[in-house]
Amino acid sequence: MQQDRALEYLQEGRNVFLTGPAGSGKTYVLTKFIDWLKKQGKTVAITASTGIAATHLGGTTIHSWTGIGIKDFLTPFDLDELTQKEHLYRRFRTTDVLIIDEISMLHSFRLDMVDTVLRTVCENEQPFGGIQVVLAGDFFQLPPINRYSTDTNYAFEAQVWERTNMVVCYLETVYRQSNDPLLQILQEVRQGKVSEKSMELLQKRTQIELPDHITPTRLYTHNIDVDAVNKKELAKISKKAEVFSMTTVGKKNDVQLLQKYCLAPEVLELKVGAQVMFVKNNFSAGFVNGTLGTVVSFAFGKPMVKTVEGKRIIVELEAWMMEQSGKIKAEIRQLPLRLAWAITVHKSQGMTLDVVDVDLSKSFAAGMGYVALSRVKTLSGLYIRGINQCALSVDSVVQQFDLLFRQQSVAAE
Repeated sequence: MQQDRALEYLQEGRNVFLTGPAGSGKTYVLTKFIDWLKKQGKTVAITASTGIAATHLGGTTIHSWTGIGIKDFLTPFDLDELTQKEHLYRRFRTTDVLIIDEISMLHSFRLDMVDTVLRTVCENEQPFGGIQVVLAGDFFQLPPINRYSTDTNYAFEAQVWERTNMVVCYLETVYRQSNDPLLQILQEVRQGKVSEKSMELLQKRTQIELPDHITPTRLYTHNIDVDAVNKKELAKISKKAEVFSMTTVGKKNDVQLLQKYCLAPEVLELKVGAQVMFVKNNFSAGFVNGTLGTVVSFAFGKPMVKTVEGKRIIVELEAWMMEQSGKIKAEIRQLPLRLAWAITVHKSQGMTLDVVDVDLSKSFAAGMGYVALSRVKTLSGLYIRGINQCALSVDSVVQQFDLLFRQQSVAAE
């Protein structure tokens, strides 16, 4: 389905599942829809399954928005307690559209909990209390994390999924890799049948040394590896460090929630020569979430970053806000940068990167390799340091439902 057709369904007020491969423009369509809603005077709740994903669209987690927090189930007492909260009553009753982004990482039982809370508080037995719901994401990407069981609990297995009667809008065209050979490899990973030719191409990327003039973003599966690399690389630079501290406005709990999920650090230490990554979209300034660069100087107390493409940008403070019913609950301000010699695969979801050096030797979840490989624009920008058997695996259940979603999308065109 084309992006314009998907936007039409959204603007018609239909419940929609917006999906498609990495780089097919899901966030672009959501952003256009959100802008349209605001012009119409509609109230939109922008949420996501994780805080990091929520910051991409300027929203909050679905757990926080509904008040369910980290609970795995709701007792009658919990539900009664939520119905007594006046701010939730006002929030739900005044919301026209609920967006839940990165739906692949939301458990089925939590989606059912969201439905239960909305129906109960809104006193409306329609799915999600009658609020228009937009679920967005790609189930081939990172799955829900289950600490205590091996069950996957995908959102499409929720009881409410079938009852919601969603229009499936499957965006087929991938813009990130265009006609690069990497696109064929990614398509084969999704099909669960990586050809010998594709494996040979990936294997070659494990044998190629990085050119001296290129400093890539290194992707690791674990935080401990990321932190060690960034700290070590910054310490290698003998130049003077400039320190930038985050400023905050709002209630302590709201601010802490924003800080927890904002990719920009509370205290950012930079040096000339530091490898950095922009962590916010600012198209007019010439960068997006994932743009790589190097600090080349400091001017008037601000860093100047030279991007991989050669563009020089004087980096200004940016704001991250938590909104509720059109009012700003909390705001933090920081340079939209973080050290980027290395990041985790989880944090990279939603980003577009120019050059990636990835270690998938410790991959532990289906979709991890797909997310990592699909971040980069071209095969020539991909350098692989290690890969295990799990890295390119996809869940057969996801494959079956993906075929169904494609068919439903075609029927909706």
